[in-house]
Amino acid sequence: MIETKTTQHMALPEPTLRRLPWYLAYVKMLDRQHVVHVSSTQISKALSVDSSQIAKDLSFLNIRGKTRIGYEVHSLAQTLADFLGFTQHHRAVVIGVGSLGGALLRDVGLSQYGLNIVAGFDTNPSLVGSDIVGTPIYHIDRLAEWQHENKADIAILAVPVEHAQEVTDQVVDSGIKAIWNFTPVRIKTPADVTIANTSIYAHLAIIYNRMNANAEV
Repeated sequence: MIETKTTQHMALPEPTLRRLPWYLAYVKMLDRQHVVHVSSTQISKALSVDSSQIAKDLSFLNIRGKTRIGYEVHSLAQTLADFLGFTQHHRAVVIGVGSLGGALLRDVGLSQYGLNIVAGFDTNPSLVGSDIVGTPIYHIDRLAEWQHENKADIAILAVPVEHAQEVTDQVVDSGIKAIWNFTPVRIKTPADVTIANTSIYAHLAIIYNRMNANAEV
């Protein structure tokens, strides 16, 4: 494996963190095709990212290619996966198991990236006490009790917007220290709680805006 002095506790620039999974997906594909080496120029052409930017991003992990050879594909894939935390196992709960939350519970691909969803929470009587693909669904009022006994690392928030902050407070009170927020609300938490916001609507707005701009050219 490629040696790196960087630890997973190092805070990288967010744009770099967003690009690293792109590199990983590409080199994993090459690894499955039994490609041995890849250059930053090849990665650049495949992903439309400047080759100098790729080299800079990988240098944060102390990864450097060899002149006229490039990067060893298998080792690069392993190193990226380890650094990004995808080879570890993190226990997660989904808060709000409606259409979006239910889809996340059914997404078996998440486990390939180290995210194991072990429970869901909701207030809907038709859901509470049932399961989705074997994952039990509990009432949200049981979250603190459940967390005390089972210890999840991450809460995935997929509740209606009007309940986002209220449920966030329950998550924080339960002791969970990381929230993956799928609501369009910017939730407030103590400084020691990690938040990642994924707004489907924001990305949809970007698509619409760029479609309209291109149509006017």
